Amino acid sequence: MRDTPKGGAGSAGAASSDGKPVSIGTVLTQLREEFPEVTISKIRFLEAEGLVEPKRTPSGYRKFTQADVERLAAVLRMQRDHYLPLKVIREHLDALERGEQVPLPAPATPSRDLVEGVRDPGAERPTAARIGRAELLAATDVDEAALADWESYGLIVPHADGGYDIEAVTVAKLVADLGRFGLEPRHLRAVKAAAEREAGLVEQVVAPLRRHRNPQTRAHAEATARELATLSVRLHAALVQSALRVRL
Repeated sequence: MRDTPKGGAGSAGAASSDGKPVSIGTVLTQLREEFPEVTISKIRFLEAEGLVEPKRTPSGYRKFTQADVERLAAVLRMQRDHYLPLKVIREHLDALERGEQVPLPAPATPSRDLVEGVRDPGAERPTAARIGRAELLAATDVDEAALADWESYGLIVPHADGGYDIEAVTVAKLVADLGRFGLEPRHLRAVKAAAEREAGLVEQVVAPLRRHRNPQTRAHAEATARELATLSVRLHAALVQSALRVRL
């Protein structure tokens, strides 16, 4: 079990009054004093990424020490306050455990949509990048009939003003590429439905963060959404490859 750097969890640091390791549910309760958005899934994810290594009982249950809870709090704090990726956080904590005097890495520069979360409540929300119909047709090199067909199946969705999100260009190019293999828009409805379900799962996780009163927590929601989306895409790709391997 690795040691945890000092100055960790604050009130969440005491695993139990008698110092005995506690369950993941108890850890969740303690961490939520400072991090109301944390979930058991998040704790398990951090464990899978090597950020914490709880002991296991003979029956397989996780048991967390005070050092584990402090380390988890330190990880969550660096994510929330400094927007640091997990790899950088892990390297920083590991260096501290080796006794190295290393400064905290400089905060990552939030992207434009991340900065939105810390704007003044009365400030005007920036408009996401949009393109017009003619621009979309030119960027994807398709004709009007093809675009109308994709829209009829919900693969490309215009806004009320007739504009499109910039992601529509990527979607259109991929739909066109798949079409060269004989896959028509009607075949891709299942892919669209799966994407919407995955987006719904991400929204379930980040919705409490977006409603939080702390602007930094709301900003962290966007970073969390992107991280979850990336993991979801990687899982989807792995599952498709695994399914193909079984059938071929």
